[in-house]
Amino acid sequence: TPFGHPITGFVYVVLQVVQIVLWYLDFGCPRHMTGDRSKLINYVDKFIGTVRFRNDEFPTIVGYGDYKLGDTIISRVYYVEGLTHNLFSVGQFCDAGLEVAFRQHSCHIRDNNMVELLQGSCSTNLYFISLNNLLAASPDCLLSKASSTKS
Repeated sequence: TPFGHPITGFVYVVLQVVQIVLWYLDFGCPRHMTGDRSKLINYVDKFIGTVRFRNDEFPTIVGYGDYKLGDTIISRVYYVEGLTHNLFSVGQFCDAGLEVAFRQHSCHIRDNNMVELLQGSCSTNLYFISLNNLLAASPDCLLSKASSTKS
């Protein structure tokens, strides 16, 4: 051995692959968007149109579905071919009756009762939400529907 010590046992190393899923908050996109088709369930293959990015590219919205990450479902997410980042639409949150608040280094999305559903951070003037942190803290935090018999 390199240090002159005999090898007396085995060391087992367990590697865990962690996929970091970031969603950027965007004032300009009409709906939540992703370029990762593999995360969409209940997918509807339908040409919806194009979107315009700041670099004057016009990628195609080719369908939509529900974005699934663990036990969390984000409803009605557009699939945009070639999109390399996930985008949360601030307008879609507001249309759903949610409050979106921005602070110097954070952002918060709350329901009508001021219950915080999502919390994000700001770096280099970009606000983002890591769904991995959300799932670790509370796997059922994002509920899109609730029945009258369950609280």
